[in-house]
Amino acid sequence: MSSRIPTLDITRFDTDREAFVGELGAAYREWGFAGIRNHGIAQADIDAAYDAFKRFFALPDEAKRKYHVPGSGGARGYTPFGVETAKDSKHFDLKEFWHIGREIPDDSPYRQFMPPNLWPAEVPGFHEHGYGLYQALDQLGARVLAALALHIGLPEDYFRDKTHFGNSILRPIHYPPITADDIPNVRAGAHEDINLITLLVGASAAGLEVRSQQGEWVPFTSDADTIVVNIGDMLQRLTNHVYPSTTHRVVNPPGEQARQPRYSVPFFLHPNPDFLIDVLPSTISAENPSRYPEPITAQGYLEERLREIKLK
Repeated sequence: MSSRIPTLDITRFDTDREAFVGELGAAYREWGFAGIRNHGIAQADIDAAYDAFKRFFALPDEAKRKYHVPGSGGARGYTPFGVETAKDSKHFDLKEFWHIGREIPDDSPYRQFMPPNLWPAEVPGFHEHGYGLYQALDQLGARVLAALALHIGLPEDYFRDKTHFGNSILRPIHYPPITADDIPNVRAGAHEDINLITLLVGASAAGLEVRSQQGEWVPFTSDADTIVVNIGDMLQRLTNHVYPSTTHRVVNPPGEQARQPRYSVPFFLHPNPDFLIDVLPSTISAENPSRYPEPITAQGYLEERLREIKLK
């Protein structure tokens, strides 16, 4: 495979399934990343959500901080600039963000792990467009997981009842303009994601870099109509590293480009909180013995990782 991270047409999952599943699986085994185009999410819906998110981040600091919930691990609402820190990094990331979670009934057994959403009263359309994008990415993520399941010999619907109440998060992020040339921080330090898969929609500027298996940093700026989908640590653990969770970062752009804000909206697709992450037997072999003899629940793993990145 060349050093270019593949972008694949997901409509081929319906028209050319076997070949598509093979190509997608190969891309993830090599890179842990792929681009997905013809995903069916209307650009107008993406634009409307981005517009609402930008209007929120443009509010005065005092207004935004009304939606910060200290001690919640940033599970819902607003997390201010200078909080999240990549694991083992000395410097916090240069970003502020908001979390939208799954809407569930108050009598759900998962309510203790998944609090109600907060919605900024100052921004008309934030709720409608934000949760609309959440639902669209949740559905797209389910299709990607179905293809990945087939690639490792599982039923197509393997993940369906393990993610239908998943503790998934839509995270609108604002990276403010960088006004000094000598800061040690980067917009997002080198890290791996915690969840099953991440879907990144419409990053507004270059900066995302992916570390190859050879240790080279490879820029991945997708086309406007492409959603970037990468493997997270939960799926890496579940598949015994058949699907690697690849280290990535968001670097500061050079010169005048750094004076521009950057916005991106990742969707972190999680399993149900009580899903037991236990290495799949089909991914264990003599060449790849089980790396994780002890299973862990998705909620237990999430809490462990949030402490590492200073969100708990």
